[in-house]
Amino acid sequence: MLQQLCFMAENLKTRSGIKKWFWIKLVSAPIFMFIFAVVIMPPIYDVFCEITGFNGTSGRVDTEQEYEVKEDRKVDVSFFAMTMGSFPVQFNPKIKSMEVVPGKFYTTSYIAKNNTDQVVIGQAVPSVAPTDAALHFKKLECFCFNRQVFQPNEELEMTLRFVVEPELDERIQDISLSYNFFKLDK
Repeated sequence: MLQQLCFMAENLKTRSGIKKWFWIKLVSAPIFMFIFAVVIMPPIYDVFCEITGFNGTSGRVDTEQEYEVKEDRKVDVSFFAMTMGSFPVQFNPKIKSMEVVPGKFYTTSYIAKNNTDQVVIGQAVPSVAPTDAALHFKKLECFCFNRQVFQPNEELEMTLRFVVEPELDERIQDISLSYNFFKLDK
């Protein structure tokens, strides 16, 4: 009988130890998953998008490079602008589209006007479609590289300098560049 009681007591200790570790694992797993999703994944995703052009992310060039230019090939680039509902700045492309020769650099601009009596800070987020074109749409100069500060009732002309690389798939004849402006708190 005493032996049976000792066995039961030992078994109970083991089970409570298992329960304790089970609950520790059960509670900590979602915490680690949350940290991974919020802290670690965004930088990895940004690098992935920049390398692959996934999600319409276009690349950057630091200097005007020499590309092989085929004058007979033309691509239409259309420019679009959107703002989030709470963003009190009118935002539009200066021109709606342009015909470009892959390998040549082009300059255009967007116009933004703050319609308030307050300073407004915003950030433009670009998107290129079709996704396959994003790999070959490179920006040398873009207002989207930095946050923009709009003084009260100020109108700004913001420059965009870009190139469509000649390696762009021959089947792609039209590219859409869209910017969405978001309001920032600071």
